[in-house]
Amino acid sequence: MEALALYTFRATEGDELSFNKGDLLKITNMEDDPNWYTAELHNRKGFVPKNYINLRSHAWFAGRISRGVAESRLRQRDCGAFLVRESESAPGEFSMSVSYGDHVQHFKVLQDRCGQYYVWDELFSSLNELVDFYRSNSIAKERTVFLRDPEHFARRTHHAHALFDFNPHHPSQLRFLRGDVIELIDCSDSQRWRGRCHGHVGYFPPEYVQPIYNCQ
Repeated sequence: MEALALYTFRATEGDELSFNKGDLLKITNMEDDPNWYTAELHNRKGFVPKNYINLRSHAWFAGRISRGVAESRLRQRDCGAFLVRESESAPGEFSMSVSYGDHVQHFKVLQDRCGQYYVWDELFSSLNELVDFYRSNSIAKERTVFLRDPEHFARRTHHAHALFDFNPHHPSQLRFLRGDVIELIDCSDSQRWRGRCHGHVGYFPPEYVQPIYNCQ
């Protein structure tokens, strides 16, 4: 996942990562600390304060889900429907699951020594660039499979699981705890969604939840 730096940050500890306003960071882990993410910039890695950045979430990013869950979501979907998921065993690594129509194929997203992402021979500086490339170039070698936007998932999505605790900074935001089920009311804004949890309604960042897809 990528994040845009809203402010300049200067590291004060050895495990922190300095960056400038406007930098595009690669977020590699969001679960170890509620206030800090692990990120990468110019082949340097470290912790960054989450309130200094703005996550650029995408419908195709599924977070840390299992291979089996990915298959259940993509089974019987149109050829090319896909999602990108975090590795369950190796934080910071990713896999891409793609529907071939009759089955689901999984691709390990690799990184070279310079931090470039690749599936085959082409190298990309971010997951976003990799995904965009395979929208018009076949991800498969033995047949033609172009990645397709998964908007059809959203039309069957009415609830989401909370991946992390969310403590609001404003009365209009929705408080919830990791594991809560949130009723989705409005997902039209990619930067904030609106939902209901424990009888309360409010806004929250989409990257804090995992939509529950109805396979029908």
